Amino acid sequence: MVHSLQVSFPVSGFQTPLKISGRKFRHFRILCSSSLSDSPEETEDAGNKRDQCRQLVILVERYANGTAKRFILDEDIQIQTFLEEQGSKTERVQGSSFPDMQLSWLPDIIKDFILPAGFPGSAVGIGSFSATSAAASAAAISMGFEGWHWGCWSLIYWSVPTFPGGRFGNLFDDDPKQWRMYADLIGSAGSIFDLSTQLYPAYFLALASLGNLAKAVARGLKDPSFRVIQNHFAISGNLGEVAAKEEVWEVAAQLLGLALGIEVLTSPTVAKSYPVLVFTWMSVRILHLWLRYQSLSVLRFKSINLKRARVLVKSHILHSVVPGYADCNRKERILSWQSFLKPRIIFGVSLEELISCEKSVSKVRTLLKLYSKEKYILVVKQKGRDIEVFVSFKVGATSISVLRSVWQSYWLQENWCGSDDILVQLEQSLSELEKSFGDFTQQIESAGWDLQKINLKVPKQHSIEEVNGV
Repeated sequence: MVHSLQVSFPVSGFQTPLKISGRKFRHFRILCSSSLSDSPEETEDAGNKRDQCRQLVILVERYANGTAKRFILDEDIQIQTFLEEQGSKTERVQGSSFPDMQLSWLPDIIKDFILPAGFPGSAVGIGSFSATSAAASAAAISMGFEGWHWGCWSLIYWSVPTFPGGRFGNLFDDDPKQWRMYADLIGSAGSIFDLSTQLYPAYFLALASLGNLAKAVARGLKDPSFRVIQNHFAISGNLGEVAAKEEVWEVAAQLLGLALGIEVLTSPTVAKSYPVLVFTWMSVRILHLWLRYQSLSVLRFKSINLKRARVLVKSHILHSVVPGYADCNRKERILSWQSFLKPRIIFGVSLEELISCEKSVSKVRTLLKLYSKEKYILVVKQKGRDIEVFVSFKVGATSISVLRSVWQSYWLQENWCGSDDILVQLEQSLSELEKSFGDFTQQIESAGWDLQKINLKVPKQHSIEEVNGV
């Protein structure tokens, strides 16, 4: 016997890249059926209900914290959502590796901050303890109250560089050129605060602190990004030797710069005139930044990150030719942010955002059917004269899936015909993707790119799994 029960309860919200206007309560029906039937009519009715259940489209959005949200598209033009809690602790322990069991007591937010993504599969031997910190703390305590203040400022100064790496560690692998350049720009801003102390001696402590803070942030950006660049030069696995030789060059350059700086600052013209001092410093700093930019622009990475993927895809769509890694690195815009590049592509959006782009369940069904062979779902919104692309990834998506979505996004950008018949344009773009992507990858390999080094990471915040087919 089948009974229908309609209930309502609040659905927990999840943070997503975009703000979504949702209702506080979701209404849905639960069909409860018993295994025993009282009559042949009820048996036939139950069979019809089961046929209707087979027509339901069930999508599961899995989140990084182990929870999941189940979306059901029924024939009544309704989208029902169910929140599923994380599995039992015993099941999680049995399915995890030994290092995960050792760190199971650590909150996820702390593990995300101190460990690389995908740990322990992405790194080994992580973890160290600095005795210098303990010694510095003991010295501060022994120095009394003033030492305590000194220890607090030192703690702030030395802990600031950990925030860029802890919060945005994956960015350095994706674009080391950009963050190495930003490190020098932020460090230059810190030096400007230092120079300003002579103009405003009453605010010496505040200006000097801001200068040191900016330099600490710059150091947090410089070290990891430069380590990626060093690894690029270690073509025979000799990263330690490359780092050691670079240290020799850096110390020699610093000593030479220190000697020249002392010579310039002790000259009567510069020492007695603050404007001349500022002009001299500014000239040297601009020269340094220009040389840094030139040194980064000549780097030739054979790996494909998102910026280089944009260059490759655009060239293939417009000219049917893929540039080599030397030309592509030369065309790469080092200082550009991804959000300012066209088309704007937002990766890792939630399923609820994708559904909100379409007003009817029938269009959602059509959208799911279009992307049944892909490991992602892509939708487009018109934004002025340009388009904005939203991509959500399915379970099992890889870097190639990200690259395919970028290719489709650029094809839509170059062949966009307005906001009418969006589904038709999506279908046409997928057809072109199917025909042309094989040639695109062949040209990439022929041009000298390494397809094994594609730094296009799939966002892990949530992924989609289709339980019932459309």
